[in-house]
Amino acid sequence: MTSRDAQIVSLRNQIASCEVQLQRLRDQLLEAENDRDISSRDTSGQISLGLGEIAPESLPAEASEGSSHQQNGDKVVKLWPLDKHEYRRYGRQLIMPEIGLTGQLRLKSSSVLVVGAGGLGCPAAAYLAGAGVGMIGLIDGDTVEESNLHRQILHSTERVAMPKVDSAIASLRSLNPTVKYIPYHTRLTAEIALDIFEKYDVILDCTDTPASRYLISDACVLSQKPLVSASALRTDGQLMVLNNPPLPPGHAQGGPCYRCVFPKPPPAASVVSCGDGGILGPVVGTMGVLQALETIKIIAKGIQRYSDFDSTYLQKGLPSGNSVPDPHRLSEPPSLLLFSAFSNPPFRSIRLRTRKAKCSACSAQTTVTREALKSGSLDYVQFCGAVSPVDALAATERVSVEEYSRIRDGSIPAEDTKTMPTEHILVDVREKVQFELCNLDGSMNIPYSIVARSSSSESGKPSSQAPSEDDWVAQLRTLANDKPIYVVCRLGNDSQLAVRKMKEMGLDSGGTRWIGDIRNGLRAWMKRIDPDFPEY
Repeated sequence: MTSRDAQIVSLRNQIASCEVQLQRLRDQLLEAENDRDISSRDTSGQISLGLGEIAPESLPAEASEGSSHQQNGDKVVKLWPLDKHEYRRYGRQLIMPEIGLTGQLRLKSSSVLVVGAGGLGCPAAAYLAGAGVGMIGLIDGDTVEESNLHRQILHSTERVAMPKVDSAIASLRSLNPTVKYIPYHTRLTAEIALDIFEKYDVILDCTDTPASRYLISDACVLSQKPLVSASALRTDGQLMVLNNPPLPPGHAQGGPCYRCVFPKPPPAASVVSCGDGGILGPVVGTMGVLQALETIKIIAKGIQRYSDFDSTYLQKGLPSGNSVPDPHRLSEPPSLLLFSAFSNPPFRSIRLRTRKAKCSACSAQTTVTREALKSGSLDYVQFCGAVSPVDALAATERVSVEEYSRIRDGSIPAEDTKTMPTEHILVDVREKVQFELCNLDGSMNIPYSIVARSSSSESGKPSSQAPSEDDWVAQLRTLANDKPIYVVCRLGNDSQLAVRKMKEMGLDSGGTRWIGDIRNGLRAWMKRIDPDFPEY
């Protein structure tokens, strides 16, 4: 080894020593400010970070081999930066130049908050725990359901009905017991977001609603935390690293926030959940793993805090001195990574712009303040548009599942037989793939997507502009026009809209044929009439 190589090794070890000592000071500051028990001194004089014991003397400034010596009577004891078992556990990543001893020490002293313990949060938390992140917080107010298990890999059949946070931590602890896990059994709200976020170094958005994404992004900007955000639906996913570097609002050198990329939320009616649109397990798993990867990269490189910058330079735009880091070298350029499982190639990246000059969250003209967030005056549900249950039909145009069951059985009262005869037409407007999963005997499938695309003329006759879309109309016209039509869907929303469309198309024969829907759909049928009917 040359003298230059020895100098490099010595400098690296000194940096690692300073990293640990700096993190210890940060932990002590957090304890004083937030009254948290992050670090405590045991009887042997060691400092516990909840991450394993590290002796204060174990990382001296002059450590040419990543170790030090401590005098114990007449015996000299060599002390190492990591515990012996940690060298074995993390050895495969320790030998990588991208991680090394410095990166592992940064991981060990870091803290990450995972918001959402579902399809994204489970794989993300698993790989963060496996990599040796010192403290992982999980926030989720839901319980484990059987429908979660095909994609939410930290949960199991035995833990159905268990709080997701507890189930996830049980799995994580069996994977890596040296990590400190912090549970939050609640849904994230604006009132508590800042108090929680300020205790962590990096935030992961693993939620599935626009309102949550805007809230998490705003809280990250105000608390100056990098945000790793992902989403997935059906066979597609997307990933962004936001607010990195995490500079205060008004500093153009900071990373863009969620509002910079999406200033306005999508129309509420266009938002499709996994429960309605479906999700392929490996797709959401891929995005969660990528979230963990980006988080590890941020931590291993060293999280750049506002104190690392010269505030005068950032505020006044003056030329930086040698001691001022270049913000553009501290993080990768912002981008939106798109994933599509059935495309070739499956990945493509779109370059994002920096912070928008008039962003309402991270610009100098911000209207999103700490006071507004904590007071609850920012209504994210209203901002994104709450989707209320469809209420498109009158009570006389709807029947309950109990009423429809009696109609099918022929057990309706005699006086009702004229208005609700047992001979009828049942139309299931779910998509074909759902209809093939399960359906009521005697029902015919006309997907609502086809019904909605049809157009009608003033005379009530099918329009000639889209004849292929109106085949379903001709099909219904061939059936006896004295038979009422009952329309059913999964939850009772699409069925109401389909009824209105059928009447627009003139299928009610000028009001002489009764057309209506079955209230609350097949979900209610399963719960109240036929428990053996499949639930999905």
